[in-house]
Amino acid sequence: MDELFAPWRIEWVQRDSSELQDGCPFCALPRREDARQSRVVAATDRAFVVLNNYPYNPGHVLVIPTEHTGAWQDIDAATIREHGLLKRRTIDALDTAFNPDGYNVGLNLGDASGGSIRDHLHTHIVPRWGGDTNFMPVVGDSKVIVEAVEDSFERLHDAFAAQEGALGEPGATVRFDPLDRATGRP
Repeated sequence: MDELFAPWRIEWVQRDSSELQDGCPFCALPRREDARQSRVVAATDRAFVVLNNYPYNPGHVLVIPTEHTGAWQDIDAATIREHGLLKRRTIDALDTAFNPDGYNVGLNLGDASGGSIRDHLHTHIVPRWGGDTNFMPVVGDSKVIVEAVEDSFERLHDAFAAQEGALGEPGATVRFDPLDRATGRP
């Protein structure tokens, strides 16, 4: 039997499940006071960005509408706009923090999509580099993550905080105007 050492998993095992709204971690995360603990790096009024606890690559994030729904059709136009603007800011921050060669961006919609949390929409943004796959998943049935999530948080948080229009205290979730007026971009 292969053994993998993953001490960060203890946080999930010992989590306070009373914080979950109807069992949804995505509803609980933005309400937490400690941005580093929740891994929420940036937010608007209607959406937020959180680092994936089990990333495919360093910098793997989720952009999540705050409204709890699994149906894209249920999201209002203002939320769709903020979600889109926050995805653009996220890619800008990832470019600054990680300088990847490309991205995989997508949603898992519906029961057959393979997503582990189906009833709260979220968009995955996974930075990719040429040669970022290797023999380990094929030969060892294991994925090697080359950076701790805490280190990714620091790099990405700093990149969001450096963006025009960023609001908030150092170490706290970086906030942005929901209309993105600071950049002048539509």
